[in-house]
Amino acid sequence: MRHLRIPPARRPLLADSALWGVLAAATGYGFRDARAASPGPDLLLPLVVLAVAVPLSRRRPGAAVVLVNGLCALGLADSATPANAHVLSLAAMSCLLGARVTAARGPLAVLAGCLAADLAVCAVLRVEPVWWFYALTVLPAALLLPWLAGRRWRGRRELVREGWRLARSLEERQHLVAERARLTERADIAADMHDSLGHVLSLVALRAGALELSPDLTERDRADLADLRGTIADAVEQLRETVAVLHDRPGDGGPGLPVGDTVEDLLGRAAASGVPVRWERHGSVPALSPLVERGMYRVVQEALTNAVKHAPGGTVRVGITHEADRTRVRVVNGAPPAGAPPAVEHEAAPAGAAGSGGRGLAGLRERVSVLGGVLRTGPHQGGFRVTAVLPHQAPARTLGAGTGKGRGAGAGAPPESARRLAAVRRTARRRSAAALAAPLAAAAVFVPAALYLAWQLTTSVLPPSRFGELETGRPRAELARLLPARAYPYPPDHARSSPRPPGTACTFYRSGGDLLGPVDLYRLCWDGDTLVAKDTVPAGPARP
Repeated sequence: MRHLRIPPARRPLLADSALWGVLAAATGYGFRDARAASPGPDLLLPLVVLAVAVPLSRRRPGAAVVLVNGLCALGLADSATPANAHVLSLAAMSCLLGARVTAARGPLAVLAGCLAADLAVCAVLRVEPVWWFYALTVLPAALLLPWLAGRRWRGRRELVREGWRLARSLEERQHLVAERARLTERADIAADMHDSLGHVLSLVALRAGALELSPDLTERDRADLADLRGTIADAVEQLRETVAVLHDRPGDGGPGLPVGDTVEDLLGRAAASGVPVRWERHGSVPALSPLVERGMYRVVQEALTNAVKHAPGGTVRVGITHEADRTRVRVVNGAPPAGAPPAVEHEAAPAGAAGSGGRGLAGLRERVSVLGGVLRTGPHQGGFRVTAVLPHQAPARTLGAGTGKGRGAGAGAPPESARRLAAVRRTARRRSAAALAAPLAAAAVFVPAALYLAWQLTTSVLPPSRFGELETGRPRAELARLLPARAYPYPPDHARSSPRPPGTACTFYRSGGDLLGPVDLYRLCWDGDTLVAKDTVPAGPARP
């Protein structure tokens, strides 16, 4: 079964057409039930206004609310009833205003302006109390409550959208973590190959060079040993190229020490291989961090490797001094003696080049720096010197350096996903608070006004039985027991303009206690304190 796919460009048009159809149907239903309605202003005009307001609500939702509120304000001029079907359209536009506008200040100003315009229409037309009651209760509810519902809908959509965005971000982060683990493993392999295998190959080349100088060998043996030493040099070069491919960056994690291996074991193997090495240790051995102990091992190993490669046969002096809070490692190699075999093709720089160094020294310098120490290298008395100062405990940031922590926003800063989720939650809490506070504020304003209006209407009722007992020509004092507490303050214009006896002042009273429907009025005309006329004013103006 094939599904009909609607192009994205047509979806807003179809949605607006559907909304306009629903609101137009409600308008037509209200027009059919109206007692005296003309097709022009009561049907065609609202349909045209809705046809403009619905698409306008996408770009200017506030203007759409103002247009539809104008239809409700025109309904207040109806002499029969202020209620009409445009309230549904007003609620729909107000809901779209809350759903499509993030800020609250502008929409609240629009809603307040619409309500002020409705009350101004009531004041200008001097409508009856039921119109005032409608303008103070129904219209504010149609403006405010749908707007709050739209804002809550928008907040929920944003929360869901942000949740999916965070889920995608976490998925991408998992891929990045896996890729970083792979690259870290490559860097560990590279560091292990460079530090361990390169050191061993350098010792093998040294042994081959020493055997080449032996007087007991024939010329053929010497040629074979020279080829062997050249092959080892080629292997060292190929190792360097392999390290360059595998090495992502000089990591601070690095591989661990060989099992059970120490600096003493490293120096012992070098001496057994024929390296003239001397070493001494000063101070009591402190409890070193495993990272610092590994760093110290790598410093000595790298310095020995460079000495064997670039100054074969030269004496190597190693000194380790433990101080109160740091350890100093010093490795100095002398110049190669005369007649020594040529140096292996090196990866760093000649021993006499000041401040030079290759990948090994550069990686070693970063390793020491990450541990919070300092590495210095350079020529010394015809040879080369490597000095490292390491703290006994690695700083806390070392643990996060390999994973990117402690950079950018700073160590301890919350991740971006947590900050974004917290911002969305704060926005949702503010909107929930506004959804609770706005009705309470509206109730604090409109409920007292509605209660006051209801009190005025109920205390100005003159029952028909008492109206019949009133006799003209009698003073006000005698009739006070029959009159309500106060006169009706909102008589319509046709009641005010009805003919009355000259020189009299007239007061009006309601004939019933109905608060929502219009009732007939009783008019009492007084000449001073004497009742001179009484009559009944119909609820609506006389129709021709």
